[in-house]
Amino acid sequence: MQMIPTMGGVILLVFFLFKYAGGDPAEIIAGLQASAEQVESIRRQLGLDKPVLEQLWLFVQKVVVFDWGRSWATNESITHIFQTRLPATLTIMIPILLLEVGLAIVAGMAVAYVRGSLTDRLVMIISTIALSISFLVYIIIGQYLFAFRFGWFPVQGWSNSLWTNLTVYAPLPVLLAVLVSLAPHTRLYRSFFLDEIGHDYVRTARAKGVAENTILFKHVLRNAMIPVLTNVATQLPGVFIGSFLIEVFFSVPGLGREVFQAVGRSDYPVIQAVTIYLAALTMVINLITDVLYKFVDPRVVLK
Repeated sequence: MQMIPTMGGVILLVFFLFKYAGGDPAEIIAGLQASAEQVESIRRQLGLDKPVLEQLWLFVQKVVVFDWGRSWATNESITHIFQTRLPATLTIMIPILLLEVGLAIVAGMAVAYVRGSLTDRLVMIISTIALSISFLVYIIIGQYLFAFRFGWFPVQGWSNSLWTNLTVYAPLPVLLAVLVSLAPHTRLYRSFFLDEIGHDYVRTARAKGVAENTILFKHVLRNAMIPVLTNVATQLPGVFIGSFLIEVFFSVPGLGREVFQAVGRSDYPVIQAVTIYLAALTMVINLITDVLYKFVDPRVVLK
């Protein structure tokens, strides 16, 4: 129920932000050399000459029926843009999410297992150094080493084959994105596991002679899953937005690159649609995460 007023607030914010802070769409589309009559004609075609409340109602209708019309720059249906660009984005985003979460959990658990040792300190030092390096540096060095020098992967490109994309074009951007995210997530998950290791039930299990591996993987991991799920839920929109940069630098014809181009050409309908649906996706992810808490920890009560 909280999603309803939240979504209403997002719709109002996006509408008025583009209405009063984004410039006159008719002038942007018409160009600098257009006459006043041409600008006014475009304004009527877009419905910008109507009262503000009527424009807001039409905007809400677009959100509800999933029909945003056509792109101002390319005249392509926005529904078609989502249908054709989203698969490429998911081809990059899903492997990144699965690998970074899985590897970070394993790495965090391993570092927590050897807590206080030289290995633990070295991993933390390396993670801190990796955190201080910009993602752009990873991209530049990664393209130079793995593409130009070694020739293992193509620098850019995409195809119509999912298997070709996963095995040829996606590995390099996925590898670089996972390397960037592994350091902060390893540190974070390590803190989650260490917090659980310090609880009384762990000391009790050790006093009863339970093996350390059993304690870590059967008890500590399960109890630490709530903060892990919370972190995954908060990072999902970030992974989606982070793929925008990857798509631009690796020429992936995904939704992120489309949004980047739409910003450059002031293609408001595309930007508005992505903004609204990204907000809705974030709320749905948070709702699913709340429900998953109950399955991870039976003590959680849903109200």
